[in-house]
Amino acid sequence: MDILHSAGEALLIILDPHRLGFLFLGVSMGLCLGILPGIGGVAGTALLLPFTYALDASTAMALLLGLGATTTTADPISAIVLGAPGHAASAATTLDGYPMTRRGEAGRALGASYMAAMTGGLFGAALMAVLLPIVRPLILFVGSPELLALAVFGISMVSVLSGNTPLRGLTCACFGMMLAMIGSDPQTGTLRWTMGQLYLWEGLPLVPLTLGIYALPELCDLLVSRTSIVAENKHVDTRTGLLQGIRDCAANWFLVLRCSALGSFMGMIPGIGAAVIDWLSYGHALRTEKNAQRTFGTGDVRGVIAAESATNSREGGALVPTVVFGVPSSAGMAILLGAFLIHGLVPGPDMVTKNLDITYSMVWSIAIANVLGSGLCFLLSGQFAKLATLRYTLILPCVLCLVYIGAFEGKREWGDLYSLLFFGVLGWALKHFQWPRPPLVLGFILGSVLERYMFISIQRYGADWLSRPVVILMFLLAALSLFRPLLQDVRAHGGVKGMLTGFGRPRMTWQNLFPLFLLGLFATMLSQATTWNPLARIVPLIVGSGALLFCFLALINEVFKGSKTKSLDEMARAQIEQKIHMDIKSAVSHVPWQKLLLRGSIFFGWMVAFLGSMALIGIIPTVPLFITAFMRLEGRERWRIVLPMAFVMCLFIYVLFDQLLAIPWPPTVLGDVFPALRGVVPSV
Repeated sequence: MDILHSAGEALLIILDPHRLGFLFLGVSMGLCLGILPGIGGVAGTALLLPFTYALDASTAMALLLGLGATTTTADPISAIVLGAPGHAASAATTLDGYPMTRRGEAGRALGASYMAAMTGGLFGAALMAVLLPIVRPLILFVGSPELLALAVFGISMVSVLSGNTPLRGLTCACFGMMLAMIGSDPQTGTLRWTMGQLYLWEGLPLVPLTLGIYALPELCDLLVSRTSIVAENKHVDTRTGLLQGIRDCAANWFLVLRCSALGSFMGMIPGIGAAVIDWLSYGHALRTEKNAQRTFGTGDVRGVIAAESATNSREGGALVPTVVFGVPSSAGMAILLGAFLIHGLVPGPDMVTKNLDITYSMVWSIAIANVLGSGLCFLLSGQFAKLATLRYTLILPCVLCLVYIGAFEGKREWGDLYSLLFFGVLGWALKHFQWPRPPLVLGFILGSVLERYMFISIQRYGADWLSRPVVILMFLLAALSLFRPLLQDVRAHGGVKGMLTGFGRPRMTWQNLFPLFLLGLFATMLSQATTWNPLARIVPLIVGSGALLFCFLALINEVFKGSKTKSLDEMARAQIEQKIHMDIKSAVSHVPWQKLLLRGSIFFGWMVAFLGSMALIGIIPTVPLFITAFMRLEGRERWRIVLPMAFVMCLFIYVLFDQLLAIPWPPTVLGDVFPALRGVVPSV
């Protein structure tokens, strides 16, 4: 009865018009930041924190949670409409959302994502309300061995995210884990694969890698095709599509509930971020839904529903350890703890006893914020979906400017932009050589987590951590998840005998150059690792050896079995029965490879030109120059379109990023030569 009474009082508190106004303000800011690539809710929460000093505790929490709860609601807009995930948390949504847009079903994909996000957010808030009084023993039971086991289980998902190319998927996953180990080793301080660059001492940031691997390849293909995202003969009916997306969520209600529960419980575990939850939920749906292995990745709305419902339910789960123990499960929750201290709130037993009404006001804030955020997105979806019908010369320059700024949020150094360019080229190569990208991203996210918790578990528990019940269960599930698709692949080839026979004459093609490049890269990285401290090299050597082995086997399989001729009927049947790879299929596969390379080089040439101009004069003066040059040279757009777009985009970036967010832009050549210009000309 005390809990119900406190929940009722909290509802009356949050329904006060003054607090609702601040909640709506937070929701609006969260949606705006969610649309912008790479910015995210952490920057917005940090920006709002100083403005909460003059507010009471419930109002301050409503403002901050309104922003944090809805950033992921707007996340899928760029992922679905443009194929460019704004943040790592919406990368899995891209796999099915973007193909739906190319079919003219952007409205349906957006409607499904908003409805799934709202349902997931409400589920997370409800679960938080129920579990707050009883969850303390459960969270105290989770230690480093359980977190390690969860990381191993997450890594095992690469098997279902690799389609019918398990060797390629395992290679990419190991490569992602090796990338996660770049920087200073936490055990010994050994610098691993830093190439003498100070930027790499603390490791690679996630944002430039995600934007490079997923956003730039899709934007590059948009320039290669030189058309709009949706074909001109396809009509985008957003109103009908939105309603269909809502009906899809209703028809798949059990999937929504399962993924929402998964997201909420994973959100309670510190260190398991939204990007991991996204892929775990997508992998769960891929394994459990009917015919998912055949249709996921081609524009199946269930893929969008699975990813978005889990991502949004995470916020409610993440609040539980923050409120009960003062242990933030994410960067956003860490900033929220700062707001607790500002208003004299102490995380712990007091939050579920004396301050229970404030705690439940947070629950109501998350629930109402999800309803408001999804409602606003539904109202504006018609305009978002129509972006897919615009010419590429109107979309690309503006999106690229935002991608650059988003990537710069990684560490706010030049290295972020170089990383963006490198991973953009790598992601484009992975896509067109049909090597799956999801395992690479998942390996990168979980690689450092796995290594860190492994050493902690060994040092603290010795070998006893292997006998903990949750660890045993997670390891069994991971083994089942990893080996089941491999066994299916063995059966598909007629057993082990069939896999070891049927080799033809070796035949090398130009497509074999990519695995040869990877083999050379892995061999070089392994040779460097052999000189490190034994504790620093043990995990990189194991993972690197696995990458080398899997890549070599994949190459051998292609060289000796790729030459086996098949009839057109056999090839068609194989493509129906199995997917080529679990990734976004290229929409420019019909373009001759010579033209593909030429136009791809032009795209990355524009990227390099942007970097050069930014290094010379700064990013804000570069934006109007880049937009004007791109639109005039690529599409011969009229001046009456070019000049307003360049001016509005420059003004938007200056006001939001330079004045409000006060981003410290990197130094420029012009600023070094003429120091007097610093502070006079923006970003110089």
